[in-house]
This record gives sequence, structure tokens and C-alpha cells, in this order.
Amino acid sequence: MNPIAGVRVRGPLAGAGVEGLSAWLSDSRWAEAVEETRGIDAQGAYRDLRLARDAAGRWMPDGDTMEIARTLALDPEAHRADLEKEIFVALLRSPVRVDFPSAGELAAAVRVRRRIVQAARRTVLAFDTEQAERPDCWSWTEETGFVLKPGHELIPSLERTLWPDLSGRLFSFSCYRATEYVLLLALAQELAESHPAALGALQRQWRTRAIQSGAFHDVFLREYGSLQAPLPPRYYVPGDRLWFRNPDAASAEVEGYEGSWVFYLGSGRFTNFWKPGQPYTLVSKCVELYHWRDGLRRDGARPWMDESVVEARVAESLADPAATSRILDRMMRLRDPGGVYAEGGCIDASREALRCLLPGTWDLGLPSLAATA
Repeated sequence: MNPIAGVRVRGPLAGAGVEGLSAWLSDSRWAEAVEETRGIDAQGAYRDLRLARDAAGRWMPDGDTMEIARTLALDPEAHRADLEKEIFVALLRSPVRVDFPSAGELAAAVRVRRRIVQAARRTVLAFDTEQAERPDCWSWTEETGFVLKPGHELIPSLERTLWPDLSGRLFSFSCYRATEYVLLLALAQELAESHPAALGALQRQWRTRAIQSGAFHDVFLREYGSLQAPLPPRYYVPGDRLWFRNPDAASAEVEGYEGSWVFYLGSGRFTNFWKPGQPYTLVSKCVELYHWRDGLRRDGARPWMDESVVEARVAESLADPAATSRILDRMMRLRDPGGVYAEGGCIDASREALRCLLPGTWDLGLPSLAATA
């Protein structure tokens, strides 16, 4: 069985903003499933919270978090509290310890993950790696990227960009940039309630220069798991950002098909920003990436992907249990290191989550926000 490390929290499990976690831990239906260890180190007192091994074996065998909601009779689609419980239980099953400087940060991490899931469920976009379109609340230059026009606020501008039920149209995105906008929206929404001064500083940043690509990762995200110590292939926490790698060297040459950036939504589902109401399962995502090799075309100036061929081949494979099993045997392997295309599959070793965001424990790496911490 994979190790269970859970979370480490410093300070009391009390105070403003942590009522939901305190209530969950005191509920007799769940409390007996949680183990607690207390200690003191160079940073002071802490408590470690983890799922008891017998509960983990029943609820998440081998670190598989896909069935938490069903096993615990939760309805995360309909009830916000149930989604937060799914997140919290998955964190308590983490095979690598997740550190929080306070109970407030743990509660905020659960809330912001819930906001990521809620924002991502509603997001529908047009896939395009070359064109980038935004509503008229944004302006663009090569130096700044897309920044807010005067008089426009960050949260409603992001909502109009991501949610076609507000804007009336789809805007063009790559999958990586789409995940940045969803993360930024969820972060801004949480800051509006728990750290308004930081929201103001974040908004000022987006009036002058967008933070994106590698800089976005470095400023806003932490990564857990590694190729040296990989997470279990079916361990995901709702709100995780993750990458499925295309293990086929030839089709990975097509821009935008090197892999696929998604969020885990919980209940065994992953985002599909391009087809409303059709989230991926782990199986369907693996099968789609496998068949990118069949959609590769080289009859133009550069290679391109024939999505109609991919869609047809995916449907054929999913209708054939033996074919699906053969594909999963390859794709469910841990990915190869960067630049290597050998026997690896599409599963990444790590996941990404937002950093701490509350006053006093803020650790986002943006110097202009330091004064708000």
C-alpha cells in the first residue's frame, strides 16, 4: 500500500475561516477515520492529520481517489460542502506530506480548490495554439500580454472570458493558458473574501503586465510529487492542475499536442474545456492521447492534427474493452523524462496547487504583493 502522509498544520484547528474543517473533524461519522500526531520542531508545535490506514484501504485503495464521492455518499456537483469534503479527504490521503503554516491556510486551500473546480466546470473555450481572443475588457501588446483596460475589474473580466453563458461566445485559448485563467479567477475570488488587499495588488499587476507561462508557475504554484518520488497514478485531489504527456514522439511535434493540461474535478472527472458537458475520465483521456498518433498529418507546411480521425478512433477503442485494456496498459505508465520517448506512458509524477494566500502566511512569489502579506 502506498504511504499515507496527510497534512501538517501549525497552530490550533480553530479561528475564523476554519469552521468547516473543525465541524468535519468533530463529526463522529468521519473523525474516527482520521489519525492525529502532535509534535514540536524548530518551527514550533504542529499536528499531523492523516487518514487511518484501514479507512484509506476501504475508501481509496492503492491511493485511488476516483471513487471518494461515491464511497462516502457525497454529491459534490450539487453541494459545495460535499465537494470540500472530497477535497479534504483526498488531502488526508496524500502520500507526501502537505504542509500548512496554519489551520486557516488549510481551510483556504480547500476553499480555493473548490473554487477552481466550480470555475472549471463552467469554462468552455475554443482550442487554438496560434490565435488568442479576449473580450473587449482586455488589451494586448507583445510586451505586456493581455492586461485589463481602465475601468475593468479582474474577477468579472475573467468570468466573461471563460464563461460563454456570460459573454455569449467562445474565446480562443491553448490548454495551458486556459488553466492559468481558471487558477487566476479562483485565486482572485478567494482573495476577495480572505485577503482583499492582496486582490487589489493582483489586480494592479494585471493592469500593467500579465504573468504567464513559466513565470506563472513560479509565482503562484507549488508542485508535489516528482519523477524520483512519483504520486500514485490514480491519486488526484479536486483542484489539482496536472499534465498528461503525449508519449508518441511524432505526433508530439504538432503544436498544442505535446500533452494536455487539465484540472481534476473530482468524482473521477477531468476538465474538457472544448466540449461542454463532456468531462474526461482517466480512461477516455488516456485513449484520446493514444490516438493522437493516428490523427497526425504531414500534408502541409508543417504537421497538423486531424481531430475527426482521433475522435473516430477513440470511439472505436472505447467500444472495445480489449482494445481499451491494451491502450491503458501503455498509457497508464509513468511518463518518460523530458526529451525521452521510450516505454513511458502519459501519467505525470506530480500535481500542482496554489501557494498560501492569507495575510501573515502568504508565500506567492510576487515582490509587488509582499507589502500585502
